[in-house]
Amino acid sequence: MAKKKKTHEKTNDITELLEHAHISSAGDIVEQPIVDALEINYMPYAMSVILSRAIPEIDGLKPSHRKLLYTMYKMNLLSSGRTKSANIVGQTMRLNPHGDASIYETMVRLARGNETLLCPFVDSKGNFGKAYSRDMHYAAARYTEAKLEPVCNELFRDIDKNTVDFVDNYDSTTKEPVLLPVTFPSILANVSLGIAVGMASSICSFNLKELCETTIELIKNQDHNISDTLIAPDFVGGGTIIYDKKAIEDVYNTGRGSIKVRAKYKYDKDCNCIDIYQIPPTTTAEAIIDKIIERIKSGAFKEISDIRDETDRQGLKITIDLKRGVDPEKLMQKLYKSTPLEDSFSCNFNVLINGYPKVLSVREILIEWIRFRGKCVFRRISFDLEKAKDRLHLLKGLEKILLDIDKAIAVIRNTEEESEVVPNLMIEFGIDKTQAEYVAEIKLRHLNREYILKRLKDIDNLTAAIADMEDTLSSKAKIRKVIIKELEEVIKKYSIERRSDILYASELEETEPEQEIPDYPVTVFFTRDGYFKKITPQSLRMSGEQKLKEGDEIILRTETTNAKEILFFTDKHQVYKAKMNDFSDTKASVLGDYIPSKLSMDEGENAVFAAVLNNGYNGYMLFVFENGKAAKVNLSSYATKANRKKLIKAYCDKSPLVQILMLDEDKDLVIETTAGRYLLFNTALISPKAMKDTQGVACMTLKKSNRISLVRDYKEGEFVKPYRYKSKNLPSTGALLSTEDAALKNNFQFEGFGE
Repeated sequence: MAKKKKTHEKTNDITELLEHAHISSAGDIVEQPIVDALEINYMPYAMSVILSRAIPEIDGLKPSHRKLLYTMYKMNLLSSGRTKSANIVGQTMRLNPHGDASIYETMVRLARGNETLLCPFVDSKGNFGKAYSRDMHYAAARYTEAKLEPVCNELFRDIDKNTVDFVDNYDSTTKEPVLLPVTFPSILANVSLGIAVGMASSICSFNLKELCETTIELIKNQDHNISDTLIAPDFVGGGTIIYDKKAIEDVYNTGRGSIKVRAKYKYDKDCNCIDIYQIPPTTTAEAIIDKIIERIKSGAFKEISDIRDETDRQGLKITIDLKRGVDPEKLMQKLYKSTPLEDSFSCNFNVLINGYPKVLSVREILIEWIRFRGKCVFRRISFDLEKAKDRLHLLKGLEKILLDIDKAIAVIRNTEEESEVVPNLMIEFGIDKTQAEYVAEIKLRHLNREYILKRLKDIDNLTAAIADMEDTLSSKAKIRKVIIKELEEVIKKYSIERRSDILYASELEETEPEQEIPDYPVTVFFTRDGYFKKITPQSLRMSGEQKLKEGDEIILRTETTNAKEILFFTDKHQVYKAKMNDFSDTKASVLGDYIPSKLSMDEGENAVFAAVLNNGYNGYMLFVFENGKAAKVNLSSYATKANRKKLIKAYCDKSPLVQILMLDEDKDLVIETTAGRYLLFNTALISPKAMKDTQGVACMTLKKSNRISLVRDYKEGEFVKPYRYKSKNLPSTGALLSTEDAALKNNFQFEGFGE
């Protein structure tokens, strides 16, 4: 009871305290202009992502890469053996305040074992995953080991000679470099991808030898044609680059564009299979396999019997088993067209220059790098010059002492206090304090003739070196020579052969590989309401009456084959192209495919006519309109090189359509008007046009209130005197039915077109 009472009293105290507590403006809704909210809350984040995370700088590195590599350099991993990756990650957190997972992932991408970079910076041991595999994950940091690759000597050369600026780390406990003094344009030596806020960066890699040679030529001549020495990008995964001169020049000149890369393969005749061993850098083995399997299920690749991933320690390998008699080259052409085995690398050379993101051309990037490297060389020589001058200053003081060494010894011996040695030497020999301190520290064993002569010789060498350095600093041409010499050393030490082959676009086959379509006889039916059926002869013989929607009727029945094409004209003046093979074989007992849905027509659009192309695109289409005009269009006008499924402006939209006819050859037609006039004419009188939506020519001269109501084939014997209705020239007024023909008309049963 006492415990319950105590708890109750405590609750009351808290309630009373809350009732008397008052927080200023708590719960109030404060209006803030959206511009201020963006400026205060969003812009700092956006700038941080752009400047400190996603966009590389002129040394080719993002801050996370630079912090990691510099940490490994300070850990002496450039000359010593490997250490555990977990150790490296832990040390890097002194510079990079992000989590250990992101730091390790950064190291994985820099590692040789991951195969992301053409010029890797981390020598790895253990499972670092593979860039070409989505499912092959890297091992934990406690299992793997790493150190710096030898090429990193070029990243850190003379970094301790004031070549670059240093800043405090995030907690001001140590210093880190703003940039690394790279001796080659690493910005273009490796692939670099980054997505910032409102911008992105995507830089392809180039062969190190070609890149350095291009830079050397550009230093010698700023008008050098980049394409002469820098042929095309080069990717760590190899592949074949489709060399399109215009596309390459767009990338080189604007920093934007795309490079087509296709996979490499070998055909194993013994196993009747294709082995793919290099793929584009934008995809993975799993993505390729998934896409091919998807296409196999849809029936696009009936030539393939099996596909599997046989990647092992030897490298990437995707095996495709073929059916008997399949041409591997034709199959690969189809695979290139419809799978990621051929893909485009999108380029966006967005680089941070002096803290500002800029999209630069290859020439501009190399010129910026030459300018940056020139500053590094200038600062290094200036540092060495100051050190040399300091050394010379000391030796100049030593020279004065060595001229009378016995006197110097006597001064030291006769000085009673140690603190007076330096002042006494300064007085006796006329040297400054720094020189006197240096002399006083000389060991007794060095007071011999050999030592004295060597030091005097050092004075001569230093004097010559200082003069040479001062001469170099005063000449931009000599600084350029230093850069060229360093680039030549990089070529000699680290260059490798190209990994990506080059295939010129002009050498590619222009024709798209055709899909093999089984060809066999079929009978097709098309109804007024837009239903389509394709039935084999055997099924048709066993069928009864054709099933139709209530009120519907068949307007086309014709025999053709499964490999033919068909055109569907619509009431929205469009035409849709399809192959007979696109439709499944069916039976008379079903309605068939509803064409507007099957061909994904526009909303409210209906198919009004179907033209089966038994003779290909030979012949004509005839369109007759209510206003008395008729348009005769070459069927070839509907043929396209690209595999387009829909064509707009298939016929003229100036007047309502009365009839569409497909003409393999010219024939006689009868036109009837609402005024009861008839015209018998041959379609040869109408000149064919190439333009699909042509208005055509006038066939009949109509009064204002009249229009054409019917167009049909002429049937021999339907007129007693056919010449009465014939016209040798168009347009014609036609003629009213004679008494004999009016009586005869009742005995004829006119069938609509195609029935």
